Amino acid sequence: MTTIAIESREREQLIDITDEVSKLVRGVASGVVWLHCPHTTAALTIQENADPALREDYLEHLAKLVPQPGFRHDEGNADAHIKASLIGTTQPVLVEDGKLVLGRWQAVYFVELDGPRRREVVARVQKA
Repeated sequence: MTTIAIESREREQLIDITDEVSKLVRGVASGVVWLHCPHTTAALTIQENADPALREDYLEHLAKLVPQPGFRHDEGNADAHIKASLIGTTQPVLVEDGKLVLGRWQAVYFVELDGPRRREVVARVQKA
């Protein structure tokens, strides 16, 4: 297992971790890299990386789906817990010829929902 360190700068932020994950699979002929976020207020997703406005839209509309105020959980981050559950904390990514199998416009994102914080993603490469 390998750990990818992440430091978010905003309460909600999409952080592209594709390059870090790509380094883990160099030399792997075929397999899968399992990515796991061991936090209850953060998540992982694979999403478009071409237009930065998409990241803003993603977070803006997620906030409309799960607005921040109005929860019994009084730490001020109940919305982050729910958003993380909706997005998910684990992403498998196929590997072929030492590269991630992603579409032309895809990237792997760490989704910060209760930052800024120091976070980590745990990765395990499983060779075929």
